[in-house]
Amino acid sequence: MIRRRGRVLSPDRGTIALGAFAGVALAAVAAGEIGRVRRRSAAPLPQAVAETAHVALAGYHEVSRHENAMFNLLSSFVGTFLAARAITYRLRRSRTVGPFRNLRLGRRHIHHFVPGIVIAFAAGTGAILTQNERLEPRLAVPFGVGMGLTLDESALLLELDDVYWTREGLLSVQITLAVTALLASIALGLRFLRRGEQAVLEAAPS
Repeated sequence: MIRRRGRVLSPDRGTIALGAFAGVALAAVAAGEIGRVRRRSAAPLPQAVAETAHVALAGYHEVSRHENAMFNLLSSFVGTFLAARAITYRLRRSRTVGPFRNLRLGRRHIHHFVPGIVIAFAAGTGAILTQNERLEPRLAVPFGVGMGLTLDESALLLELDDVYWTREGLLSVQITLAVTALLASIALGLRFLRRGEQAVLEAAPS
């Protein structure tokens, strides 16, 4: 719900539909994978969940560097966006939420897209300058954090006004959902390309 000028506005249906679709898709993928492991091993549900987590952890360490970086980027981006939304909602009712609080310099309110831009720029610069390939997946984490903080307030940057809790502020949620879908598609595309490359190499005459 969004409060504007003393009255409550209902959330945008399209935004709710996008969020519901993303949540249902994620739940369906997780349930399908757990079900597959459970059918294969005939294990009870708790054991199937544990085996699925073990498979996911092993896959995280075995995939290519680019796939690893994309997963780190996507997970840190989505996690930061959700955390930022939850914390800012709590800050509307209390002055502090753990170590977080509204920051003001004089009469100016420092929004969280400011540290987000700094974090993303620093991580991106580090990824460009480093020659250590092992650092790239690690730098994807702060880069995703910076993206999450920045895009969570993208409507403010477009409107040049504090529209975070207004109907115009829903644009930030829509942009974030769109970027999440794009990153997930890229991650899935990298997986297909990797498997296709392996299939072509195995089929090629020696």
